[in-house]
Amino acid sequence: MARQNRICFPGATYHITARGNNKNTIFHDERDYFKYLEYVKETNSRYPFLLHSYCLMPNHLHLQIETPQESISKIMKLIQMRYAMYFNKRYSLVGHVFQERFGSKIILNASYFMTVNRYIHLNPVKANIVKKPEDYKWSSYTTYITPNKNPLVTTSKTLSYFTNSNIQLYKDYIEETKEEIEL
Repeated sequence: MARQNRICFPGATYHITARGNNKNTIFHDERDYFKYLEYVKETNSRYPFLLHSYCLMPNHLHLQIETPQESISKIMKLIQMRYAMYFNKRYSLVGHVFQERFGSKIILNASYFMTVNRYIHLNPVKANIVKKPEDYKWSSYTTYITPNKNPLVTTSKTLSYFTNSNIQLYKDYIEETKEEIEL
């Protein structure tokens, strides 16, 4: 059976997920996390997109990406392919690093946009890796709540949903619901 084409149009926003093959670890140490983010940055230079949030977990990842022009497939293919080549070479492996092709859910309204943003930033809390989302190093959350800005992440659209782009209101929104969030 042929796989379905992804929905693509200029300005589309997606919740992207990818998991390690057989749920295996895809990030073993800081070098792996930094390398993945390096490939995100390099791909963004080649195929511009807006990264609204991300969270890299040991065996999976979440990205919230808006694609002004290029298809999400072209963007993710380059990121995932380069990381898989790096990973296999570094660990002397062959074969698939990621389980199946990446997942993508289209985000069509502000409510779902913010739900995805919250879900991504609370993922390490939900997994009991940290107690507070700001304690997780491999997420974009601190870019929103501290003066330390990450040039990969665009915060303006997300913060525009809060009065005067108030960072404290954003933080309260994210942290008010730490229980299970369904997408």
